[in-house]
Amino acid sequence: MHSRTEIVHLRRGGTSVIFDTASAGLPSIVHWGEDLGDLSTSELRDIVTASLPQRVSGGLDIPARLTLLPQDAFGWQGTPGLSGSRRGLAFSPALATSEVTIETEGGVDASAATITAIDTDAGLELVVTLALTDSGLLTQSLTLTNVDTTDYDLTSLATTFPLPATAAEILDATGRHLRERTPQRHAFTIGRHERESRTGRPGADATLLLSAGTPGFGFSGGLVHAVHLAWSGNHRLSAERIVSGHAMLQASELLLPGEVRLAPGESYSTPVAVASWGNGLTQLSARIHEMLRARPNHPTRPRPITLHTWEAVYFDLDLDRLKALADAAAAVGAERYVLDDGWFRGRRDDTAGLGDWFVDETVWPDGLSPLIDHVTGLGLEFGIWVEPEMVNPDSDLAREHPEWIIQAAGRLPVEGRQQQVLDLSHPGAAAYILERLDALVTEYPIAYLKWDHNRDLADAGNSVTGAPAVHNNVIALYALLDELRSRHPGLEIESCASGGARVDLGILEHTDRIWTSDCIDPIERLTIQKYTNLLVPYELMGAHISGPQSHSTGRTLDLELRAGVAMFGHLGIEWDISRISADELAELGTWVAAHKTYRDLIHTGRSVFADVADPSVDLRGVVSQERERALFAATQVTSSGTYPGGPLLLPGLDDDRRYRVRLAAPQTSVGGNGQSPLKWAEQPITLTGRALRTVGVRMPVLFPQHLILIDVSATDDETTTETSTTTNETVLDL
Repeated sequence: MHSRTEIVHLRRGGTSVIFDTASAGLPSIVHWGEDLGDLSTSELRDIVTASLPQRVSGGLDIPARLTLLPQDAFGWQGTPGLSGSRRGLAFSPALATSEVTIETEGGVDASAATITAIDTDAGLELVVTLALTDSGLLTQSLTLTNVDTTDYDLTSLATTFPLPATAAEILDATGRHLRERTPQRHAFTIGRHERESRTGRPGADATLLLSAGTPGFGFSGGLVHAVHLAWSGNHRLSAERIVSGHAMLQASELLLPGEVRLAPGESYSTPVAVASWGNGLTQLSARIHEMLRARPNHPTRPRPITLHTWEAVYFDLDLDRLKALADAAAAVGAERYVLDDGWFRGRRDDTAGLGDWFVDETVWPDGLSPLIDHVTGLGLEFGIWVEPEMVNPDSDLAREHPEWIIQAAGRLPVEGRQQQVLDLSHPGAAAYILERLDALVTEYPIAYLKWDHNRDLADAGNSVTGAPAVHNNVIALYALLDELRSRHPGLEIESCASGGARVDLGILEHTDRIWTSDCIDPIERLTIQKYTNLLVPYELMGAHISGPQSHSTGRTLDLELRAGVAMFGHLGIEWDISRISADELAELGTWVAAHKTYRDLIHTGRSVFADVADPSVDLRGVVSQERERALFAATQVTSSGTYPGGPLLLPGLDDDRRYRVRLAAPQTSVGGNGQSPLKWAEQPITLTGRALRTVGVRMPVLFPQHLILIDVSATDDETTTETSTTTNETVLDL
């Protein structure tokens, strides 16, 4: 480590960050993106000089620069990075850099920096922590300390990332329950584009990443930058361009009025903002996946294939039926069995019982052991559903402890799903939930908790203090999860929130998987999984095979599509397979076996999505890190405007390697229905990665809502399998 230098160059993972510590206020980031190589001091100085703005007519005499904390005091006329006051005073701080400390990676390149800034008049001190990961992600967090003798009310504190002038289009996502992660694009013009969550969790309509890039950027190309906030509560992401030409991304926790009041000596730290860039979304996303996979707490054993009981039996928890379901699960090769809702006291439907986390003696006179013993006797792990943060008004818990329910001004919030929210920031409530879950996991061999959170927070106040309770509830949730896992090493926990309403890197530091969506219709899941995968690698994304008719859309779909789409994720089955035919059970077993064949590839490889011109076709895949193997899925989502379909250009392979291309098991052929067989599917072919990327292979003619899986394997055979023959044909050289 060493202290302040005027210009700092951070380099790691193919990324360079250059910032100038001599700018007014906090340092100004001059470059964030492609690695610029080993630059001399004079070259760095010239890069900074080349970036300096000039004074213009009608403007300030000293043009403002975009810094790590934009401030009014230094002429910034966009959104400031810090907002707050001391009862209306100290509203415009002038925090200025006092110290810069940098860390080197391997004693050579600087990879992290800590910047301290202070404003003695405002009584504030700020510490900015920047770091580059091995994969080239830029992380940033801020800590603000009140060094005055009076309270400071913090309104917002945002991490700020500069954008290049080429960023002229914004991509984010919206959604709802059963339809999360719907992409939307628009021009990035002058002004501010802001996405907020005020629901106490990221929300079903949350954009996991806010991205800005060159017009038309896609997965395969176009310079793009993006930011994500690793936080499981209210948040704000924004992209802003001002008339000076500066453009930026910002990420912050959205603080409710009075939620953070800093007493003298107290500090507030922002959640970590994770920022990535790439030439195309595939490269941008790969940086995030690589960082997650390098964590010491990242799951390393094969992700167990799960039989989940919800869409199989709902609240019909007949022991014999549940045992039969376990028998069928074992027969098809499942490795985990998860009992869903309805097992605890008073829980015959979704209107009562939440909070009473005791095994219901009327349903389970001998406890859960008869079912668990049967499940584990078949070689399956056992898991169970819980929703600890919620409470039904019709429950013993709500009647005995109404003060544990989140509420403002002594009034209960509007109900959602016939339930209210338990205030985990109340010590009594947190202690009760910990005791109940600890007792449950101690009594029974439970390997997995599906941890649900089925309603948005509204009117979210602490019943004792009257203050907003969202921030403290997120902190209490993290602590509860960590304590439970500490007491039960090896216990895995899934983050579910009425589907995909709590998907963020904050919750993934304390859990092992997210539930991607309550909708497991594969047509809907194509989009949901694609845009969730921008942030979350497949091994952390629950993807289940539904029954023939979708619970949430009513579509009736073949197993080929349902299983083929679910292959790309942490595979599960949510279907009453105890009542299907032997032939259907055998067919399902072949798909489970296929997933096991490709599981390591899917859960360690690089996700790729093709930018297909035909909107009726979806092409995605996973390419191994060494690019020696790949699995692709080509889906005919709707009927096409062309007939037959165009070529499938397979991205992500090594241009100079040769690959054998064939259908992936369990599929062995494609054709029929009046069509001739597809030639390359009947006889495997060998092509270079360059040919597969630029020429591709023919898309088969498929009915809508059908897919094929394509196996691509590198081969060292440098000769073709064709045999030359002598003919009388003449090739004309034109």
